[in-house]
Amino acid sequence: MFKNIVIATLVLMLAACAKTPDWDYDKSVQFANYKTYAWSPEADLKNNGREYQVNDLMEKRIRSAIQNEMSKQGFTLTDPQSADLLVNYHASVDTKIESDSLHTTYGARWNYWGIGWQTQTTTREYEVGTLVLDMIDKASNQLVWRGAKEGRLRSNQSPEQRTASINKTISELLANFPPQPQH
Repeated sequence: MFKNIVIATLVLMLAACAKTPDWDYDKSVQFANYKTYAWSPEADLKNNGREYQVNDLMEKRIRSAIQNEMSKQGFTLTDPQSADLLVNYHASVDTKIESDSLHTTYGARWNYWGIGWQTQTTTREYEVGTLVLDMIDKASNQLVWRGAKEGRLRSNQSPEQRTASINKTISELLANFPPQPQH
């Protein structure tokens, strides 16, 4: 019983820590007017993040995931000269520190009375990646929509796991594109 409570608590804590995408957009823009998109010339992850995290393989996965999601939304990939939108994306990797403290107390023994406590602190470094996706109005060259998703990076993943992770991230990022009018 106690083990089930601990597991349920850990699952809830992990779910609470999951980062949801952050979106921003220009409310004056009529997103229904956009039908086509192209890659912005600046869309190159290798020049922004750490080389070992964002390489040619990851860039292919990201572009493929964006194409799949944009296609589901009815957008067509075209050449930059005739596109309504330019898609730009970039990534960053930051190192963060996490610490946990465990406090224990102990009390009476058979022939000894007293209270004691002990604190043990563990500190770990981990990497957090942020993927930012921008939609730029081609005619005005103005940013009209931005989505960002942050998550803890995992190493030692298979190519299939990396693809699934990117697909999920892009799907979550583009869940609010085009933005739905607020009533």
